[in-house]
Amino acid sequence: MSIQQNLKNLKSTIPEHVTLVAVSKTKPISDLMEAYNAGQRVFGENKIQEMVDKYQDMPKDVEWHMIGHVQRNKVKHMAEFVSLIHGVDNLKLLKEINKQGKIHDRVIACLLQIKIASEDSKFGMSPDEASEILQSNAFSELQHIKVIGVMGMATFTDDMNQIEKEFNLLKTAFDKFRICHTERSRSAEFKIISMGMSGDYQLAIDCGSNMIRVGSSIFGERNYN
Repeated sequence: MSIQQNLKNLKSTIPEHVTLVAVSKTKPISDLMEAYNAGQRVFGENKIQEMVDKYQDMPKDVEWHMIGHVQRNKVKHMAEFVSLIHGVDNLKLLKEINKQGKIHDRVIACLLQIKIASEDSKFGMSPDEASEILQSNAFSELQHIKVIGVMGMATFTDDMNQIEKEFNLLKTAFDKFRICHTERSRSAEFKIISMGMSGDYQLAIDCGSNMIRVGSSIFGERNYN
């Protein structure tokens, strides 16, 4: 089935309020352009250099989302154009994004990555760690970032009950953080819950997700060199 047909089928199953991030990592520009020509404008990459290369070759109305782990020393390469950074998991990274945002005279949108999986993942904060950052004076001084929500990755398992528990954990954290943001008058922008991928996005939406990251259901299996 074509990428265009895959997208059409996928979008027919997604409510209007849910943003579809087409995960295009490892895929050639020709595949991205097929999705673009079918109306897709939001693309997610997990390697900064690959995203930079594609940004240079693609139309400029594309929204680029960085969905992978971010190293602080590489933020400068995407700061000029990235629309949303999903995987922010510490205050030092927020400070670096803020620094690069200031250099480029823009405010960069970020999501806090919360560790919800039972797997021994290296990335993501506990809800308590994230709450501490949101309430800190250091965070309130950052004028060139805006934290607009949370992101989480469920355990890689076929046990949908476990995945549902993890998605509910992220939704609970989001609700708690939103109250915290309300107290600091920044709640209007705190609205994104990014969770759900090709195998579990319907469950994620049922649990409150309004942004899903889908790759293989659009582009087919990935080609890793």
